[in-house]
Order: sequence, then structure tokens, then C-alpha cells
Amino acid sequence: MAKKSSKNTSKKRVQQKQQEAKQKKEQLIMAIGAVIVVIIAFIVFGSNPAQNAMDAAGLPPEINTATGKQMFDEGAFMLDVRTPQEWEMYHVDGATLIELDYLAGQVDEVPRDREIIVICNSGNRSQVARDILLEAGFENVTSIAGGIQGWMSAGYDFVTGE
Repeated sequence: MAKKSSKNTSKKRVQQKQQEAKQKKEQLIMAIGAVIVVIIAFIVFGSNPAQNAMDAAGLPPEINTATGKQMFDEGAFMLDVRTPQEWEMYHVDGATLIELDYLAGQVDEVPRDREIIVICNSGNRSQVARDILLEAGFENVTSIAGGIQGWMSAGYDFVTGE
């Protein structure tokens, strides 16, 4: 009888080890699944918190000229970040000039209660200015692709001089 009891104990240990191995395998599969979910979420939602915050605000990072014109006509604040010399050559009537090099120190001159459209000559500096404003806590900021060159090419009004 002692041998039979010993065989039963041995059989139980083997079964217990098999059960533990099965549980470890299931836990490993669950952990791998969780990692896959995190990776997919990272891909879908991105890794740039500033970009995600921008998207949550409802304004795309960049808009076309027609959308910019419509927003401006509806009361959005247009910020021109070109140099004073460029401004004197031509600018959008009603826009406000704050040169890009000085924007970080003059963000208090930009209203926080309106949508903001940033414009420059071709669209490059306006993207930098948009990011400066976003980092300063502004939420509704976008940049016009093509800048004032695109604005004028579309036939929209502009003025010369100050």
C-alpha cells in the first residue's frame, strides 16, 4: 500500500507542476497581449502629447488658405510673424504683427479667447510660432499653409504699408 500511496503523491506532484506550468503560460500570453495593446494604442494615438493636445482642441495643426480666410472673416485672430520689412511690403488688413523672434516674450499680446491663425510668408515660420503658442498654453491655434503668398495667390485682399 505504501507504494500505491507514493505513486499517487508522485502523480499529484506531476499534475500540480503541469497545472503551474499551464498557469505560467497563460500569464505569459496575457502579458504579451497587454504589451501588444499598448503598442497598438501608441501607434494609433501617437506619442506627441503636444500634438494630441492640439488635436483635442479641435483645430488642425495647419489649414489651407480658404479655411484661413473663412475663419478670419468669422472673427479669428490673425497673427503675422514676419519681419516689419515684410509687413510693410504687404499684409492682411486686420492682422497683428509680432515678429517670430519676439513672440515668446510677447505672448500676452495674443488673445486667449479667440481662435488664432498664424501666417508668415510661405508657411514655415507660422508653424514654429504655432508651436510657441501651444507651449505657452494656447489651445485654439493653427497655421496657414502657403502663408501670405498663398493668400495673395488665392486672390484675397491684402494691403501695403503700415
